[in-house]
Amino acid sequence: MTAEPRRRIWITRAQPGAAATARRVTELGHAPHVDPLLEVRRLETALDLTGVGALAFTSANGVAAFAEASPNRSLRVFAVGQATAAAAKAAGFTGVMSTDGDVAVLAAGIAARRAELKGLVVLHPGAAEPAQDLSALLAEFGVAARAAPLYETVSRKPDPATLETLDSLDAVLVQSPKAARALALLLRRHPAPRTTALCVSPAAAKPLLRAQAAGRLKAVAFAPLPLESALLNLIARHL
Repeated sequence: MTAEPRRRIWITRAQPGAAATARRVTELGHAPHVDPLLEVRRLETALDLTGVGALAFTSANGVAAFAEASPNRSLRVFAVGQATAAAAKAAGFTGVMSTDGDVAVLAAGIAARRAELKGLVVLHPGAAEPAQDLSALLAEFGVAARAAPLYETVSRKPDPATLETLDSLDAVLVQSPKAARALALLLRRHPAPRTTALCVSPAAAKPLLRAQAAGRLKAVAFAPLPLESALLNLIARHL
């Protein structure tokens, strides 16, 4: 049986998630190149837990930001995906329920348990500009919710060495629409026609389709589910 070729994979997500993704890529037998296109910055936001009956986390960054802002670990937690749930448990939360899927799936899961919340508010600690508005989705289900912006993700310039060798990379992992937009801008000056963009969702792939059509990328593919495991499965399928 022929072994799968070792591929060079660019990890573009913000730290500390980039390091975790790099470990998984290494475990698959490939060579990760870590150089984030985004970085996380904490916001000086006063955290109000009045009337809050549960927390909803859509990323490990949200968990980390809340853990830094508050010592409270008694609230029930709803989380998107196993990685976010694991981060919540590692932070000290014990009542953690996770759903596989996107933010809409999480909202439906919370709504199914709204009777247990007894009219209390679901707080969503997260980014200042989230990819999806969980609070609005919950409101459609009749669940009281509010957002707590605790951090922002901002663009980060990659290392010049990355740009010099960009077209020698086999693939670039794109884990958010914001990272995809940053990459699309970068490719205008530094095309990579031999590199494939592997994206976590159709929304993350969309900004890169024009770059592919212009010959600045070899191909663009997206995962069937917005999960890192599904994203990493694309390596074997498309490279």
